[in-house]
Amino acid sequence: MHVNALLSRLAAVPLLLGMVSLASAEYPERPIRIIVPFAPGGGTDILARMIGQKLTQAWGRQVVVDNRTGANGVIAAELTAKANPDGHTLLFVAIGHAINPLINKKLPYDTEKDFTPVSLTAVIPLVLAVHPSVKATSVRELIALAQSRPDPLRYASGGIGSSQHLATALMGHMAGIKLTHVPYKGGNQGLIDVVAGHLDMMISTILTVVPHAKSGRLRALAVTTAKRNTAVPDLPTIAEAGVPGYESIAWYGMVAPAGLQPAVLAKLSAEVVKSTRSPDMWDTLVKDGAEPVGNTPREFGAFIKAETKKYAQVIREAGLKSE
Repeated sequence: MHVNALLSRLAAVPLLLGMVSLASAEYPERPIRIIVPFAPGGGTDILARMIGQKLTQAWGRQVVVDNRTGANGVIAAELTAKANPDGHTLLFVAIGHAINPLINKKLPYDTEKDFTPVSLTAVIPLVLAVHPSVKATSVRELIALAQSRPDPLRYASGGIGSSQHLATALMGHMAGIKLTHVPYKGGNQGLIDVVAGHLDMMISTILTVVPHAKSGRLRALAVTTAKRNTAVPDLPTIAEAGVPGYESIAWYGMVAPAGLQPAVLAKLSAEVVKSTRSPDMWDTLVKDGAEPVGNTPREFGAFIKAETKKYAQVIREAGLKSE
């Protein structure tokens, strides 16, 4: 390379670094939109709004939660993938983000290439619950009931490939019982129909199930984690209550469109982690039985890949697919 050309490029380096620093300093320049793939009131929506409130307090910019339901997050993900990668459009994701490539042969985006992981926010236990009219007060009784009925028990979920769908399909597969899946555009919508008695059962987040269980509108039978949860210590695990080896969890995190400037990503990720680990949010999540995380973009990216790999075998064995 010619010496003058080399000197010219070297002289440009401080300018580029200054531009990156300036981009970080000015971000956010306007309101931020967090797209949530599910209806209001569910676990994804609740956590997205908690983070949004924290970002608003930290930066003085309004954070708007935009619920775009449908296709287990595919619609919301496509909107995000096509958005300007300037950090003002974000997507709050759940396990479906990692699972959709396994159950949908043709996605309108590439899960690995079209998104920038920001941070894993929380890991949340799920709770198996039935409507009080269902004649089962334990997991073993529920399995026996399912085996004795000519028609399968019907369960709700927040969509095909959602945490609720995967958890219940896995339980049915491992217990050797047939269950009928009724997907909704959001977990909270499905839970409302179970509470109303239109469906028999649901496995959903501890955040959404426990209030209904305490009021008597649902009967909680077990948690889906490998160990009992301190928020509901009297509930056994599904594994100890009748399905040995069973375990399933829900998780939630934030991603952005691919191409986000490194300085903007660093600022955004740091603030999301700070928000997640703030004493009040941390205490609220732990009290409700959740496990706050808050990790780096690289760690969250590796986590998403690991989840896709882990559930590939489960989906294959249980025969799950987009309907």
